[in-house]
Amino acid sequence: MRTILSSSTLLLVLALLTLANPCLAQVRISVAFGPPALPIYDQPLCPGEGYIWTPGYWAWDDDGDDYYWVPGTWVLAPEVGFLWTPPYWAWDDGAFVFYDGYWGPQVGFYGGIVYGFGYSGYGYLGGRWEGDRFYYNRAVNNVNVVNVRNVYNETVVSNNVTVNRVSYNGGPGGVQARPRPQEEAAARQRHFPPVGVQTQHRQTARSNPELHASTNRGRPPIAATPKPAAFHDRAVVPARQAGAPYNPPANRRAAQASGGNRPTTAVHPKDLPPLQRPTPAETGKANYDRKYERQQEKVYAQQEKERQKLQQKQDQEHQRMERRQADQSRRQQVEQRHEQQTQQLQQRHMQEQQRMQERQPPPKPR
Repeated sequence: MRTILSSSTLLLVLALLTLANPCLAQVRISVAFGPPALPIYDQPLCPGEGYIWTPGYWAWDDDGDDYYWVPGTWVLAPEVGFLWTPPYWAWDDGAFVFYDGYWGPQVGFYGGIVYGFGYSGYGYLGGRWEGDRFYYNRAVNNVNVVNVRNVYNETVVSNNVTVNRVSYNGGPGGVQARPRPQEEAAARQRHFPPVGVQTQHRQTARSNPELHASTNRGRPPIAATPKPAAFHDRAVVPARQAGAPYNPPANRRAAQASGGNRPTTAVHPKDLPPLQRPTPAETGKANYDRKYERQQEKVYAQQEKERQKLQQKQDQEHQRMERRQADQSRRQQVEQRHEQQTQQLQQRHMQEQQRMQERQPPPKPR
């Protein structure tokens, strides 16, 4: 069974794991609903030699039951020759699971997520080590050659501006990618968890309400910083736009599984949290908006109908058990089947809502 760790506990576990063995510093957090799409933003200027770009990502705040954006930033490599493997979310056995990033001599698997700026889904094309110096690919990095002269130019097909802004691997609408042999080998190599300034950077992001997805709707006002935790620097970069419309569940805590191990532990449909009402489209095109809203209402009505139908079916089975005076063993078998039916129904409904959300048209620019 997976558990959701509080932020303070998470940091303690990371610290203990780091002291014990750097290669084991991996902590997983599972969430019942998916992270927003990756926002579109520009990269701040590289502050100097030896800094490696670490792309922004969505993290989870268990206290607020909300995703929050950890801005992309430049970080000094902890060791010559080390590169950064970004964290990522993945769909796993009915929940979205977080895999933290790490430093190592090779870039490992990061879910096939296109973070941009050299992170094209596999590996890193933004720079390379040559001896004890890091050379920057100017094709994907914002580098001032006056301050940083060890540069080269190499075209990268996939950059930050891409149609696919999905921020998780697998599951409904997720990136369908699997680790290659070289990524699997990288995971077994000597590596380190995020360094101290990265941990501070993430804590600072978590404490900023404007970086929470329920507030910024997938468009964080601080998308990237020139250095870790430099949230008030003049070079801070805001997101130009959200990667896709984002509408979090109305009751995020109810959407979470008990202990984070499943989308729900409800036994019957009547125990499930209320379905989220559709959010009106705001493209500025009246006919298009009405069409989309009718589609949303149709999905919502159908899901309500399916909940009621399953509840009626289960109620009838309860009545038959009462008439036949079924023993305790039989009652437990029926309840286990009901729980499975209910979980399957909710998982299917979550997938339908996710697909609908991904098709939602972008809002009208303001």
